[in-house]
Parts: sequence; C-alpha cells; structure tokens
Amino acid sequence: MGQGLRRVGVIGGVRIPFCRSNTLYADRSNLEMMTAVLNGLADKYSLSGVHIDEAVGGAVVTHSRDWNLAREAVLGSKLAPTTPGVTIQQACGTSLQAAAMIGAKIAAGESDSGIAMGSDTTSDAPIVVTPKLAHRLIAAQQAKTVGDRLSAFKGFSPRELVPQPPNTGEPRTGLSMGQHAEFMAREWKISRADQDQLAYESHKKAAAAYREGYLDDLLIPFAGVFRDNNLREDISLERIAALPPVFDRSERGTLTAANSTPLTDGAAAVLLASEEWAAKRSLPIAAFLSYTQTSANNFVAGEGLLMAPTIAIARMLERAGLRLQDFDFYEIHEAFAAQVLATLKALEDATYCKTHLGRSEPLGPIARAKLNVKGSSLAFGHPFAATGARIIGNLAKLLAEQGGRGLISVCTAGGMGVAAILEGKAAAPMAA
Repeated sequence: MGQGLRRVGVIGGVRIPFCRSNTLYADRSNLEMMTAVLNGLADKYSLSGVHIDEAVGGAVVTHSRDWNLAREAVLGSKLAPTTPGVTIQQACGTSLQAAAMIGAKIAAGESDSGIAMGSDTTSDAPIVVTPKLAHRLIAAQQAKTVGDRLSAFKGFSPRELVPQPPNTGEPRTGLSMGQHAEFMAREWKISRADQDQLAYESHKKAAAAYREGYLDDLLIPFAGVFRDNNLREDISLERIAALPPVFDRSERGTLTAANSTPLTDGAAAVLLASEEWAAKRSLPIAAFLSYTQTSANNFVAGEGLLMAPTIAIARMLERAGLRLQDFDFYEIHEAFAAQVLATLKALEDATYCKTHLGRSEPLGPIARAKLNVKGSSLAFGHPFAATGARIIGNLAKLLAEQGGRGLISVCTAGGMGVAAILEGKAAAPMAA
C-alpha cells in the first residue's frame, strides 16, 4: 500500500446456501436473505449490538420498496442500529465493489470497520405493469372526482394488463448475457468440450470442498436449507455433453444449462477492518485486501460483454508491480465456462494485450491447478450481487490456511469488470 495508508484486513465471510430460483427460496426476499447473512456475521464474530462503521451492498433484481435495502437489513439484524447502511449496485460486481469502497475508507483512516454484502433473488422478481396502464393508475389516484377517475381509463385496452416481467438482457444490444457469451466463444474459438470440462471440474471441486468440511464455517443455514442445491456431486461429462444449447439453438451453439450459471437466489457478506479494530475485538485477520480495480469496455462495438475484467487485471497488476503469475490462487467468477476460457485466452494473446490492454507483451498463462480450487459459480450458483462477497470470503479462508496471494476477477453486465488482490498474512509485502 502507499505511504500513510493502513492495511485493510479481511476478517472473514459467511453466506447462506445458494438455491436455484423458484425452488427452496421461492417465497424469500432480498431483505430477508441479506439480514440473515448480517446475523450470520454477528454470530460468527460476536458482533451483536456492535457498531460497524458502514455496511455496503445491494441487489441487482429489486423491487421499488428495496430502495433502502442495506439500511433496512442492518435495522433488522443484530448489529447496532447506529451502523449506516449504504445501498449500491454494479451488477454482478456489486459486493466486490462494496469491499473496494469500504477498503479505501479503512486504508485512508476514514473508518475502521465495514461489511460488504450482496443479495439477489429472481424468484421474487418485480413484475410491473405497462407504462400506459401505470400512467392511467397515477391519473386515477390524483383525480379529485369519480368522473375524473373514470376518464383516466377512457380508451382502455385489455392489452394494457399484460405484465412486464424483468429483463436481464442488455438494453444497448437487446441480447442476453448468454447470447453475448456465445459471440465470445466463437471469437475465441472456445469449444463445447472445453466448456463442459470446466463445468465438470467446478462441480467436482465444490463437492470435494463439502466433503472435506471446508465450507462448514462459510455457510449458515437459512429457511431450512443447509446446502447449495445447484451442486451436482454425481455429475458426469457424458450427461453434460447430452444437454442441448440454450442461447443459440443452431448447430453453432455451445452454451448449455450445465456450462452456464443458473438463475440463483442467495446472499453473502464479508467483514473488513483495520488491524487496530480487529485487535481490539480479538478477531484474527484472515487476509489483507491490497488492491482493487474496476473497468469497462465498449462491448456495444463488439469488444466482448464479459471481457472487461482483463482490463481491470492489467491495470491492477501494473499498479501493484506484479506479474499475472505471482499468485497462488485465482478466483475467476464463472458466469459462463466460455467467459472464463475466453478470459484466459485473451490474457495470453499478444494482439489482444497490445490493442486492448496497452501491453507490449501478453500477460501470460494462469496455472489451471490454481484456478477456482474449491469450485465456483458454475457449481454453487450465482446470485448476482452476492457472488463477490462469496469469493472474498472463500479466498480469505484459503489464504489464512495456506498463505500466499490471490487474485479475484468478476465480470458484470454492461461490459464492466471488478478485480482485487488479497494477500495472506505471510505473503511478501506489496509494492508501494
């Protein structure tokens, strides 16, 4: 860190089990899930009644009633009600961005503690009415006479009653994230077999983490659920290969329900603090958050919707004075297997690194044995805003147990990316 900046400790994180949408959490809200992970942190780190300088986070798919989501979650939790709640949203990077914001304040001495968090549910997605009907309803509500109320519905058509479901497609292109990922797979020549292999490995590594008890202190039960219900311990490459493509149903399609993350409900939170605050509460620091970086690209012009993390990684490594190979663990969020594999190829591609990252030579390869060693989003699921906090908690635990240094990369909708570096306590000091 730079001179005068304090180190930012990651104490640890918790999450509830992640569940496929419209299954076990079908009747649960973002507020309920976010409150649950705050209480999980309070129980794990003896924070009941304790003031935290800031709890920052949000959700991607929200109701209008959730405009103050972070603060309402705090008020419903065991934390001191003096804890401010700040609601933010940066698509799938929300809780990692929250950690970056908290970390900057801790490093600068503006605060001593913070919680980064995220929650998402597409089971409780907002269903809105058509704009025309909405305008009629507002006019009727503001009318002062019965006649005026009735006139607000003059010319009403039953078509106006058709509900408008939420749309996760990109407003600028009208295409879904999966369709964009198909374009990336074709551009980078990512085969269906390689995508299926990555998905298979993610499930196998996640299943092993469960069997080893690795996840025991990272998960808290919620709504009678104790385990992620997307994880398939008995998964086989043969069964994966039999699935049809879902975003491009032609013979060119390669993305399937197995090598793409499902719509998922869930929440996660992570506690960050200065060394002094942690010492006063006798809380051991698992790792240090040393660098973060956010980025965006011109995906509308064809740069690849989910390729922006490569830009964040390159800029962050330059600031840190590190090579891509100077890490013991890599946590690359698995939105799609194709997106992970395209990212890995791009980092090794001299032309891409020169034209898009401004590098005179490629960043080079990542050792696959160090990638997502406990499984990732293809196995666990991906509640959009919660994924960053899940990854931070997981990587911090890995570094606490094994030492070293880890890199995080999260792609987001809107052609953005968020990256971070975590260090174990025994890792070599970072460059100033």
